[in-house]
Amino acid sequence: MGRMSAKPHDPRRPVPQSLPDPAHARHAPRPPHRAVPVHLRLDDSDSPSDVVDALFLGRFTSGEQPYSRGASLETVKSGLTLIPPDATVLRQARDKDRSATLAEGDGWTILISRWNRGADVTVAAVTDELAEQVLARAVEDAEDEPEPQPETVNMGFWYVSPRRGPHRTTRQISAATWEELRGNYTAPVAEAMDGLMKLTKDDITGRLLLLHGPPGTGKTSALRTLARSWRDWCQVDCVLDPERLFNDVGYLMDIAIGEDDGTAGGRWRLLLLEDCDELIRGQAKHQTGQALSRLLNLTDGLLGQGRNVLVGITTNEDLERLHPAVVRPGRCLSRIEVGPLTRDESAAWLGTTEGIGREGATLAELYALRRGAGSTIPAPAPTSDGLYL
Repeated sequence: MGRMSAKPHDPRRPVPQSLPDPAHARHAPRPPHRAVPVHLRLDDSDSPSDVVDALFLGRFTSGEQPYSRGASLETVKSGLTLIPPDATVLRQARDKDRSATLAEGDGWTILISRWNRGADVTVAAVTDELAEQVLARAVEDAEDEPEPQPETVNMGFWYVSPRRGPHRTTRQISAATWEELRGNYTAPVAEAMDGLMKLTKDDITGRLLLLHGPPGTGKTSALRTLARSWRDWCQVDCVLDPERLFNDVGYLMDIAIGEDDGTAGGRWRLLLLEDCDELIRGQAKHQTGQALSRLLNLTDGLLGQGRNVLVGITTNEDLERLHPAVVRPGRCLSRIEVGPLTRDESAAWLGTTEGIGREGATLAELYALRRGAGSTIPAPAPTSDGLYL
């Protein structure tokens, strides 16, 4: 059989009726994924979690599963995976701060993003009814009932995003009043906190707030209450990656110099840096290079001039082990050692002396005793040089 060859088109011949009219073709509806093409490009800044997210979006974008439902859970009950029992897990990625799980069932796909105790759950499915059913099964009775809180306060959170760079988000954080919280602290700490809670912007005499002491003594709880007490004149922002802040000049400048909605109208801003032992201990200048110098420059140097910025630091280090430049007179707005309650104070807090050692107890230990998590508080173990940990 010979080869067939195409004949040249004769312009005098009529257009076949089976071909679409060009004007009609221009207005014919196209699927959304073809009207708006989506291209995925990965590089070394992307994480496995980013890939899991992209794989989930693929089926929704293509129209294979065009319906989606989602929910956010603030506190997921311990031990729950949120994966429906009939699901097959396709991908799972975990890192220090987040996990992402992709699973599928008959006609649906689910993406579960977890962080700390919270979660985002999103379902794509072939019908809206199926998406709603799968989501309901995944999140049914999964969220812990929050404890009644007297009030919340708006708090910002700074972090460096691989895609967007320095980024700030806000959340409503529960915070008790100081009157409700005062009994959780030993008398000298409570008295020092009294003045701090009543502080106004006209009383600022230093730019550094330092809370130091053993873990479990309530430093973070005090800072949440401080954010509530100061909310009329000060926006509180927590820096989630403080070790990066003072080693990344661009990040530091975005926070210290850049405007944001929290400092409009002359409001102050308190930047919280939690557990910054390496930054301010006595060997910090040698170990962290310019990081300590930049911290000090932000509190009372040229960088902080004209900016209503305070820096709040919590650390587990003893005062004697902190860098002298950090604790020198005039630099600190307040410097409070938050220690455990005495034995008598602990007994008054708990309502009994059972389980309380002769040295008293931290707030975390008292809550554990109240919940029945331990029958007694262990005595501190001596270290090799005769000191206590």
